[in-house]
Amino acid sequence: MRFTNQVALITAAANGIGRATADIMVREGATVIAVDNSQERLDQAVPALRRDGGKAEGRLVDALVPAEVDALVAEVVRQHGAIDILVNAVGGSTVIANPQATTEQLAFADWQKLIAFNLDGTFLVTHAVIPVMKRQRRGKIVNLASIAGRGLSHNSSSAYAAAKGGIIAFTRKLAHELGPDGINVNAIAPSVTLTERIRPHWDKRSQASQAEEIERTPLRRVAEPADQARVICFLASADADFVTGLTIDVTGGV
Repeated sequence: MRFTNQVALITAAANGIGRATADIMVREGATVIAVDNSQERLDQAVPALRRDGGKAEGRLVDALVPAEVDALVAEVVRQHGAIDILVNAVGGSTVIANPQATTEQLAFADWQKLIAFNLDGTFLVTHAVIPVMKRQRRGKIVNLASIAGRGLSHNSSSAYAAAKGGIIAFTRKLAHELGPDGINVNAIAPSVTLTERIRPHWDKRSQASQAEEIERTPLRRVAEPADQARVICFLASADADFVTGLTIDVTGGV
């Protein structure tokens, strides 16, 4: 039970990697504050998280709106007294019509949308939580980057690569800033992961394209959300107390 009596704030927690992370943390004793911008998704996720006595609360919040984020953090601290773990899971490539667009094909509006979706929410929630964790003199922050941020994705736009490269740099810089306050900051960089958002795009790919993706993965499969969540939970646990500023590639060896 690695997270007993800990409060974990997880954004995009109603599905995908965020939900898989919430599932593990609830089972291991955390009180999970599940943040999402869809009430419908929260209505499905939170009762499931509470099954078998799990402690979870849903919060309908847009992580890209500063006032909503600030109010969320203030409310969580008022109710629970602490935020021990922050998982910034908001992000992705599918918020534009063509996630595989080349730089020449990208409209400036799509560039801006991808940069904002992947960087702004991580910054805003982190910015609001930092004073809380500093007062506590402890905390774990885990961000979601991507192998696209390493330049290793064959199916992502340059805007997505730039945004996720920004997450990697932000994580490293923040670790240096917050280490003296007892706060660990790390990230994961997933490869293709079959979340609810990605699976339809995966299913539309030809069998040859899917086979090529699997063939270049040494473990010969694509990731499921739980593959990513398990590494997030390691970084959020006491097992990683002396790990900070690191981005772990969770890619099956790509």
